[in-house]
Amino acid sequence: MTGVGVPVVGALPGWRHTYSGKVRDLYEPDEGEAGRALVAAHGDVVLVVASDRVSAYDHVLSPGIPDKGVVLTQLSLWWFEQLADLVPHHVLPVPVPAAVAGRAMVCRRLDMVPVECVARGYLTGSGLAEYRASGSVTGIPLPPGLLDGSRLPEPVFTPATKAAVGEHDENVPFETVAATVGADLAAQLRDLTLAVYTRAEGIARERGLVLADTKLEFGTDPVTGALTLGDEVLTPDSSRFWPAATWEPGRAQESVDKQVLRDWLTSPASGWDRASDAPPPPLPDDVVARTRDKYLEAFERLTGRALAL
Repeated sequence: MTGVGVPVVGALPGWRHTYSGKVRDLYEPDEGEAGRALVAAHGDVVLVVASDRVSAYDHVLSPGIPDKGVVLTQLSLWWFEQLADLVPHHVLPVPVPAAVAGRAMVCRRLDMVPVECVARGYLTGSGLAEYRASGSVTGIPLPPGLLDGSRLPEPVFTPATKAAVGEHDENVPFETVAATVGADLAAQLRDLTLAVYTRAEGIARERGLVLADTKLEFGTDPVTGALTLGDEVLTPDSSRFWPAATWEPGRAQESVDKQVLRDWLTSPASGWDRASDAPPPPLPDDVVARTRDKYLEAFERLTGRALAL
């Protein structure tokens, strides 16, 4: 397994490795002539490389999912184009090294807002658990009688704190975000998150998919000062997609994302106790293959084209 802290590739000409997260590896321009020219032309930039590592329940799993990094990158680029009139994004029109072609983007470094911006149009996951306990999600009251998979009366903004690797994100009320980043910025984050979700939900529905929820990350562009969409966007890692034809509230939904491996991890077949300190077991070959198929299906159904590998 390629673990956190170990890049997916070795040295890249013109770049130096600076950080690895659960899924992505970051590089900065080196001090060579090409690196200095890149910084002079575009300012503070990073090369974002999406690995094939996969995470669930705050653990990086073994093995990875083949071609996952290409799916995440290419689908994010496609979504950035669909959303360009709503919100600027951080991707720059700069070629990436051949060794990471297809799975990397050169991006302007943003001053990231320390909030996970989550929009939910349907009730499931941690939102469902919170609703069952309190009748609300992050302090937002919801109607009684909702079921697993129920469509909400309107999409809701349910932010979360951003956790370090190995720690858990925590759903928080809007007031906590306002206290953390200021009321004006909190309102902008909420409004942009819901606008992006609404646009994307409509696009997905046209393609026969339900976008149940999604997580976005924003930062401030140091050059323009604009609130800017960063990281990845509307991928099977950061969103839940369900086939519209089989959606039915009151049960677990068929998924077109990484729910396959979540379901296996929490099943008796894995033998893993999520509440323990033990790491998850290795993923079986069939779970890896089915998860890869889901990633490719999401890309193909949304974009209308096969992924070039």
